[in-house]
Amino acid sequence: MLLTQILQPACVKVPLSGTDKNAVITEMVDLLGAQGLFADRNAVLDAVMTRERIRSTGIGSSLAIPHGKSNAVANLVMGIGIAREPIEFDSIDRKPVTIVILLISPPDQTAMHIQALAKISRLMLDRECKRAIEDASSADEVYNLISDKDSQ
Repeated sequence: MLLTQILQPACVKVPLSGTDKNAVITEMVDLLGAQGLFADRNAVLDAVMTRERIRSTGIGSSLAIPHGKSNAVANLVMGIGIAREPIEFDSIDRKPVTIVILLISPPDQTAMHIQALAKISRLMLDRECKRAIEDASSADEVYNLISDKDSQ
């Protein structure tokens, strides 16, 4: 699986406008919604927020991967946002986040969802790539960094 198979350039936002977890999740859902990637914004937002209430998706190392499953999407969709100021996300390491990666999948695409999470995790383990993504000055730059890693 290539991340660029599910990530559209228009679904990358640098910088994020939101300053707290709920605002950023809503901003990311709206970013994907503006691209027509799902049928029901409220259903998608509810799925992601419900998952977030179960346990924070702030996984540490300045990264959060809010995600959810909803019948409002036909296929796995993804968005990435970069915060210029760190955002409190109730992360497991108790540190704020700067990279937010949103994943939404239909309930019957668990395998694709898990593959995407694994691919994102591997990408973020590359410290040089992660730092370049955090420091990117534009959405195009973030997308190109991911695209370059995908092609390796």
